[in-house]
Amino acid sequence: MRILVAPDKFAGTLTAVEAADAIAEGWRRSVPDDEVVTVPMADGGPGFVDVLHSSLGGELLASTVAGPLGEPVPATFLLAGDVAYIESAQACGLALLPLGDDGRTPVPGVAARASTYGVGELIAHAVDAGARRVVVGLGGSGTNDGGAGLLAALGAGAKPDGALGGGPEALAGLSELDVAPAKARLTGVELVAASDVDNPLLGLRGATNVFGPQKGLVSDADRLAADAALTTFAELADRRVADHRGAGAAGGLGYALLLLGGVREPGFDTVAHAVGLPDLVSGVDLVITGEGKLDWQSMSGKVVSGLAALAGPALRPCLAFAGAVQVGNRELRANGIEAAYAMVDMVGAEESFGRPRESLAAVAERVAKTWSR
Repeated sequence: MRILVAPDKFAGTLTAVEAADAIAEGWRRSVPDDEVVTVPMADGGPGFVDVLHSSLGGELLASTVAGPLGEPVPATFLLAGDVAYIESAQACGLALLPLGDDGRTPVPGVAARASTYGVGELIAHAVDAGARRVVVGLGGSGTNDGGAGLLAALGAGAKPDGALGGGPEALAGLSELDVAPAKARLTGVELVAASDVDNPLLGLRGATNVFGPQKGLVSDADRLAADAALTTFAELADRRVADHRGAGAAGGLGYALLLLGGVREPGFDTVAHAVGLPDLVSGVDLVITGEGKLDWQSMSGKVVSGLAALAGPALRPCLAFAGAVQVGNRELRANGIEAAYAMVDMVGAEESFGRPRESLAAVAERVAKTWSR
């Protein structure tokens, strides 16, 4: 048999590359004659650049940019031909913010000062390196500034000085905005916002109210102030663009990219097209995908649902591996997944978290005995 292994990351334990290798290793132990093709996947969040590099090759270019609170942080973008792939989380991700007492979410209110300036710097570096198309993966951000910092890094002007680079807290006093220099900086460059989020920038379904709490904007007062600041910003830039699908992605980074003439593509579709996934699916006998937790969110625009959607029309069975499975068999099959296997059920929770690579390989080894013919 020919097997395609195309998982997402197992958040907190394995990267997508590590997960794909573990599944392939376990499968080959059980059925060494099967041909296993690994294609790690991502949907625009952390791991986006590594996944594309593993499939496309190209050159990884290192850079140092401003982190969300202004400190220098290392970041890497991929240049494949004249196309650059940028992972916004490397410059403004949640992992770069100090954590609060719960050890999971940032210090309350810190996102009010966090900026996307470093993402704009990465775009500028990619263009200087020769990129004529820049694909920005949106996901895992710790910012909520509407992409104002990104615009500042690309040359946008504002009054008072510095208002664009200080997070939504600084945007509250914004009185003038000139985006023209940022647009001129990207003349002849195609921008793509890779994200599955379709929320607008403002309002009840906007960036602040939907995603703010996970970034430390926990109180009603904090969210009200941040949304009001983004409203001021959008009214000076282009209020209509704020209502576009995806403008609220990554704390409003989507808005800035759309404002600069960018287009939004679902993150999974971006990666799938880049690695030629539809042709790969049609050329195998079995498709395997997976992620850390398989739940209802997995069934909407994520890697698992994207693989299942490709496998169905190609009449290829699709299996899913996960740390934990929280969707019933009937619902899985309704979404094109023939069967799902949970590591915690097959090897135990302690082993799954303590030795994730070995555990996933062990699950694959056992499943191969059922599915390989």
